[in-house]
Amino acid sequence: MNGTSVTEFILIGFPSPREVEIVLFMLFFIILVVAMIGNSIIITLICTDNRLQSPMYFFLCNLSLIEILMTMSVVPKMLENFLSERKTISFYGCLAQSYFYFLLGISEYVLLAMMSYDRYVAICYPLSYSTIMNGKVCVWLVVGSWMGGFFSILVPTVIKLGLPYCGPNIINHFFCDSAPLLHLACADIQLLEFIDFIISLPVLLGSLLLTVISYMYIICTIIRIPSAKGRQKAFSTCTSHFTMVTIGYGTSIFIYVRPSQASSMNLNKVAALMTTAVTPMLNPLIFSLRNQKVKEALRDSITKCQCFLFKAVRCVV
Repeated sequence: MNGTSVTEFILIGFPSPREVEIVLFMLFFIILVVAMIGNSIIITLICTDNRLQSPMYFFLCNLSLIEILMTMSVVPKMLENFLSERKTISFYGCLAQSYFYFLLGISEYVLLAMMSYDRYVAICYPLSYSTIMNGKVCVWLVVGSWMGGFFSILVPTVIKLGLPYCGPNIINHFFCDSAPLLHLACADIQLLEFIDFIISLPVLLGSLLLTVISYMYIICTIIRIPSAKGRQKAFSTCTSHFTMVTIGYGTSIFIYVRPSQASSMNLNKVAALMTTAVTPMLNPLIFSLRNQKVKEALRDSITKCQCFLFKAVRCVV
């Protein structure tokens, strides 16, 4: 880190009058709370309800965990800066935030691809599903998604840590995204930009390709199902996952799969809100509202809680 004199960065975020910042704080605080509660409920239901002990829900549990960690890595600092006069983040805090954001992001897209493969096996090979997607395979697929994120972003982060940052220290974003951070380095960053591009290309487009191929086979198989009820049931098991894939891949390809990301930074900030705040909030809503088993498990849990509270009140009285 020779030549580095910067000890903190200033996050511009969304420059607004004080009154607007307070409104934004309240809005994103509500989004944070909804995302935390919603994903925590999904994890709790899957871990405690026997009806949800299958590979699809095991993957969904890990997806909800990633969404919680993704939101916590970015949104709390953004909320703090809405209320602060000096919207700063420390040098090492900035690099740590950038590292965990991309680690979790890469892990999520690999996991979404694994979930599409799970749906492919379930619909195209239903008789062999329990054999192919056994517990050991599912664990290794999840571990692989986490390790893929860890190793993919490790080298670029180490290189960024070694770059000289001698000023200015203003980041035109609401968190320490890669492109605006790189452009503050007092060095030639073309090689590192190319490395970021080379990493994001196979991760995003490679996992998207696996997802598209899986859904092509799924659609072909569903079309051949003779009964309309059978086709509808098969489609219903895929719609939630397909919705998440569309939102996630659409925004990330727009932001990251480009050789240069310096232009259209304001559009990037708006698009990044989808992956850091909006999508984690929508994840439990999409999967719970479109999934009958999750809705049944949630209703039963609410009923049990109501009974427990009623008995507790009676004991107190």
